[in-house]
Amino acid sequence: MDGDGKRHRILMVSDFFFPNFGGVESHIYYLSQCLLKLGHKVVVMTHAYGSRSGVRYVTGGLKVYYVPWKPFLMQNTLPTLFLTFPIVRTILIREKISVFTLADFDQAICVSHTSKENTVLRSGISPQKVFMVPNAVDTAMFTPSPERLSCDEIVIVVISRLVYRKGADLLVEVIPEVCRLFPKVRFIVGGDGPKRVRLEEMREKFSLQDRVEMLGAVPHAQVRSVLISGHIFLNSSLTEAFCIAILEAASCGLLTVSTRVGGVPEVLPDDMIVLAQPAPEDMVRAVKKAIDMLPGIDPQMKKLYSWDDVAKRTEIVYDRAMQSSKTDLLERLPRYLTCGAWAGKLFCLVMIINYLLWCLLEYLQPTEGIEEVPDIRLVYAHLESVNDMCRIQSEGN
Repeated sequence: MDGDGKRHRILMVSDFFFPNFGGVESHIYYLSQCLLKLGHKVVVMTHAYGSRSGVRYVTGGLKVYYVPWKPFLMQNTLPTLFLTFPIVRTILIREKISVFTLADFDQAICVSHTSKENTVLRSGISPQKVFMVPNAVDTAMFTPSPERLSCDEIVIVVISRLVYRKGADLLVEVIPEVCRLFPKVRFIVGGDGPKRVRLEEMREKFSLQDRVEMLGAVPHAQVRSVLISGHIFLNSSLTEAFCIAILEAASCGLLTVSTRVGGVPEVLPDDMIVLAQPAPEDMVRAVKKAIDMLPGIDPQMKKLYSWDDVAKRTEIVYDRAMQSSKTDLLERLPRYLTCGAWAGKLFCLVMIINYLLWCLLEYLQPTEGIEEVPDIRLVYAHLESVNDMCRIQSEGN
């Protein structure tokens, strides 16, 4: 926090960020943009994507460190391992940022009440330290089609990473049965992943080439054009903290059918979503109910979710965190021990080694010798939507 006590320096650390687009990526991007508008300094740290490494700037002066970490599983990395710790330390010192990890933080934010309950149960922290602040949607980008679609043919849209966690295997069983029961239903499937081959095989096996369109990966700037071509959005996730994709679909005027998992039941009112258990027969039942509920729903997203509101609520949590009392290493170690019989001891060991490594690095390269980044207040030029960011980034590459 700056000397005026109002402006925070915020570091967003994530394995998922631009050029990829998904729920986590959208959350970090939109929240960062709104926090910048509120006058805070925001920096993102993620791993390199191919040749995209080093420091980049995106819309609104958002600074991104693409650190040369190698993902070990999908896009996941281990930024606190000892070989990468010197890079992390340098960034923290340059940006004048303090970092807190799970079981060693002042306040935490979850995107749903279900996610909050899981965090409290798994970490053993006080519920009073955990706040629920939902995701939101860019209603300037995701708008309904000006012309209402005919219901002579029902189009069901799926846009998702085709992986196990997103329920791709469930789609393999649901799509053929829906096509059998409803001859006028057609599917559009956008997304890519290791499970795409199973969907391709399903399409061949049941001769559904004319009724199941496979788009592959869909750039985020083109998601709306795919959504507005459909009547129903189908989400088959097996786990989900919130699911921004549901908000985007509802904002475009689609009725949603989704598995009843995680925080999904909290996202939309009952007249905008049909929930089902993550089982093929129940998903088919939910699709049938959704077809009966057509034609269409009234988009209400501008009233329900706003990124500006999310940023202001997040700012309040940051303010509370900065008012918390500081603790030294010896006071924090007992909190790590509460994480489990074996995990607690392991966390303490890692913490001690990291602390000793920090001391060694401080001896080899003192903090005073690392140049701090000057705080420059940028004039924030608000863009209408993420479309502008995608266009600017494409022109810059």
